[in-house]
Amino acid sequence: MVEKIKSGLLNLGLKFISIEEKLFRMFLETSPTKVNEIVILPAVKLVMEKVVKRLKNKIKHGNVYNGKLGDIEVSVIQSLVGTPYIAEKLECLKFTKCKVIIRTDFCGGLNIPSRSIEPGEIIIPESAFCGDGVSPYYILKYYEELKNLEFIKNPIEGISKIKAGNERIYKISPSNELNEILLNTARSLYSNKILTGPIWTTGALFLETEDVAKSWIKEGIIGVDMESSLLFLLGQLFNIKTASVISVSDVVGHEKYDIFKSNYIHPEIFTGIDRTIEIVINSLKKIKNIL
Repeated sequence: MVEKIKSGLLNLGLKFISIEEKLFRMFLETSPTKVNEIVILPAVKLVMEKVVKRLKNKIKHGNVYNGKLGDIEVSVIQSLVGTPYIAEKLECLKFTKCKVIIRTDFCGGLNIPSRSIEPGEIIIPESAFCGDGVSPYYILKYYEELKNLEFIKNPIEGISKIKAGNERIYKISPSNELNEILLNTARSLYSNKILTGPIWTTGALFLETEDVAKSWIKEGIIGVDMESSLLFLLGQLFNIKTASVISVSDVVGHEKYDIFKSNYIHPEIFTGIDRTIEIVINSLKKIKNIL
């Protein structure tokens, strides 16, 4: 009887809101009207806490933190790790007035031939390869809008005769306008710590083996994360400017800096996250001008 009364009350309340608002409240536990035009999207708890700590005039609405970074109003929402969670957040944010989403979090570096990459350095991706499991579903659904995307043959085929996964790996770019602002700010603040180039987005953190990493490096890829490809893809589909400012936490295959080979914590691993936040804060006035 109690459950019947509960469901009856819920159904009564749901008559007065749209399906879109229902979904938004399910995932973010507040109203779509509570989201600002600029959204900062950390994935892990540590980064979320660092960003929220910098907020002035902080107000929490469900899973959305509002306040000012510098003098600019923003919303901060934790995506959690992986493209399924990016899909969840972007599918909700498309119902709001959000116009810009900046991902700030960790990523992995790759041992590229041209220079050594160390933890604490910052990657601002110029593009991301859709090596995750969610992006292909959106590409299939929105193929007409996305059919001109560049793609490569899956580099994994070069190290294994077993046919698995997607034969084509599509490449997607962030907002050029937004990326340029972030990159210029980053270079003015930390010129010797900034890298830009293509990254790989994966859904298999525990399978970033040296052979797989070498296949990515052959394609000119400099880093790996678990969110950016779908962030850029859905940003393009939903008309939201997106970009990533991500700090290298470990280096795949490195004897000392690979988290699966060593327990050594690089002294700049947390400083790198502080740098990403400073880059975002110092970019916000210019970002506000492109809304």
